[in-house]
Amino acid sequence: MPEATNDFIFAPIGSAMALVVLVFALVAAASYFLGCFNGAVIVSKYILRDDVRNHGSGNAGLTNFYRTFGGGLTLVVILCDVLKAVIAVLIGAWAFGLVLNAPVLGKYWAGLFCLLGHMFPCMFKFKGGKGILSGGTVALMMDWRIALVVWGGFLLLAILTRYVSLGSLWAGASFPFISWYCYPNPLIVLLAFLCGGLVVWQHRANIKRLLSGTENKFSLHRKKEET
Repeated sequence: MPEATNDFIFAPIGSAMALVVLVFALVAAASYFLGCFNGAVIVSKYILRDDVRNHGSGNAGLTNFYRTFGGGLTLVVILCDVLKAVIAVLIGAWAFGLVLNAPVLGKYWAGLFCLLGHMFPCMFKFKGGKGILSGGTVALMMDWRIALVVWGGFLLLAILTRYVSLGSLWAGASFPFISWYCYPNPLIVLLAFLCGGLVVWQHRANIKRLLSGTENKFSLHRKKEET
């Protein structure tokens, strides 16, 4: 009889844990595959028939796309990378809010996997972008204070120096610290450091060029490739 009683007590606990694990897994999978829909690759490869990763820096991001192709299709790239991050974060907030009553944790969890999908898309040989546009959208979805610090510093540095990469490094480096200030929860802070760390890591080549003085400055006029 005691064993049956114990089984009765622990069965709901086991079911609850299984549900939590399932939510974490499903949100991670959905966010990752949403992130894989890289706007720059999709537009250049399937609409322009000229993969952006074969040009310029070889990066599948907005800056390299604009420098290479310019034009109105840049807006399509922006829309794609913004919408996928918005949808991923909303899914995370809804699922975690429903099951765990922790929508903010869900936002960070979804944001991390959306960035992983954008940077390392399985459908494009794990060669994606650096996560600035999608990451910036994630920051906007988190909290206005986080968005103010991340985007304010990014815009200020990018405008004053014309180095988009410098603003991007600020965005990645500042994100975990302002998240720490706004949400001093150990798991949220860990996820924020992972998100910010990924962005900084993806810009390691830019850091070398900034230090050597060979980094390209942003211009509204796209560069023409040599023939």
